[in-house]
Amino acid sequence: MFTGLIQALGSLERSNELLHITCVDDHADLILADLAIGDSVAVDGICLTVTTVLPQGFIATASPETLYRTTLGELRQQSRVNLETSLRVGSKLGGHFVTGHVDGVGQVEAIVQTATSWEMSFVVTDGQISRYIVPKGSIAVNGVSLTVAACNQEGSWFKVAVIPHSYASTNLQFLKVGSRVNLEGDILGKYVEKFLRIVPPTDTALDSYDGHPVDISLSFLAEHGYV
Repeated sequence: MFTGLIQALGSLERSNELLHITCVDDHADLILADLAIGDSVAVDGICLTVTTVLPQGFIATASPETLYRTTLGELRQQSRVNLETSLRVGSKLGGHFVTGHVDGVGQVEAIVQTATSWEMSFVVTDGQISRYIVPKGSIAVNGVSLTVAACNQEGSWFKVAVIPHSYASTNLQFLKVGSRVNLEGDILGKYVEKFLRIVPPTDTALDSYDGHPVDISLSFLAEHGYV
């Protein structure tokens, strides 16, 4: 589990499924301080397992499925990637819960610099992602926790505002119109959707779950952590 708050930038070199990642900025210690074999690191929002620890980085292996469903399979050598180590129990949760299991890939439609931020809009063709894009909801773009500033009803288009700190500290600064990015929807929205699909509301709001009658109400959702 991650938070979507990027700790460092890395340089990626790939040989088939083998990924060699070198930390390239002044925050390398946040990644390397106690990094060990078997640890999880989010690389551009993709949860990978460390197989070798190096003086200035690490090596991980990506499955063919991961390379196919994310941008890892199309990145150029020495591309800059966002890095974040897994969330520790008791750590601050400054972003939102990010699993590192990318839902799919989106594409940059426009980038506009304003007085206070960079407004970036994206198009999404995969319904597996768009169904979880809602106004003011959370989304991870290349592993960066962002808030949806605006979106269309279908979720096939959305816009975020990236503050200067996030822009300068992540590889969002290198994006251009047409760039492809990894997207992960909010996991809480996924659980709510599944719960409501298992127990669809009826005219009387009465159904059953695991064989027991339930009343789908705000108090019921709050009791189970959804409100």
